[in-house]
Amino acid sequence: MGNSSKENRLNDLTPAEWLKFTKTWFIHRPPPRKKNEILHPAKYPEDLIEEFIRFFTKKGEVVLDPFLGTGSTLVACQQSGRQGIGIELQPKYAEIARTRVPASQRIIQGNAADISRYDLPEIDFLITSPPYGPMLTKSGLVSKDRAKKGLDVQYSDDPEDLGNAKSYEEFLQRLVNILVAIKPKLKSKKYAVVILQNYMDQGNYRTLAWDVGKELSKHFQFRGERLWCQDHKTLYPYGYRYSFVPNVHHHYCLIFRKE
Repeated sequence: MGNSSKENRLNDLTPAEWLKFTKTWFIHRPPPRKKNEILHPAKYPEDLIEEFIRFFTKKGEVVLDPFLGTGSTLVACQQSGRQGIGIELQPKYAEIARTRVPASQRIIQGNAADISRYDLPEIDFLITSPPYGPMLTKSGLVSKDRAKKGLDVQYSDDPEDLGNAKSYEEFLQRLVNILVAIKPKLKSKKYAVVILQNYMDQGNYRTLAWDVGKELSKHFQFRGERLWCQDHKTLYPYGYRYSFVPNVHHHYCLIFRKE
């Protein structure tokens, strides 16, 4: 691997930076959320996204997040000199995102399922953390704590919101359909990263990340995964004294390429 950036067709990293990123697991401890970010029940950290953006793109390239939330991906784009485009269904989250980035970072308040309606350029990289199925609608210790503080415990009650799908199977199919519909906009040999988590659902362990990976592999080349480990999170005594119930403190960052 040469030292000249001209020899690196994927990104602007040094050989040492490239090698470090290829490790298949990493620990990331995000800083405390700011006041306007706490409202969203599942925000992910900008500096983590920025690491992926810096690896899979060069400066000035176009990044899409079809499930923008409060704008973390666009903040990462702004910090790294990339052109971001984000689609967010809920007006309240789209408005928060607009307060966090300049107008040069494009925010579309709309439904990612309507991707063909938007005048999008060709995309150099897709990164997103979609809703984790009906995970946010179940009552638990974390959701009860957020409810006590008056914070959102689910995205919305909008039927168009994937988090409100009537079944796990419906959610999975709708999510995969959206990501596959974006494929024509992604440039050839470019990458898509989807960040997901498996989770407990009424005694059943939902293999969301694995199921999405299997379905998307029918449409993209699956290139591997990076595990985001969260060793700072609180351990809750789920199932104590009667049953094993995991504290799920890792996410799968699934990496695909358009061939």
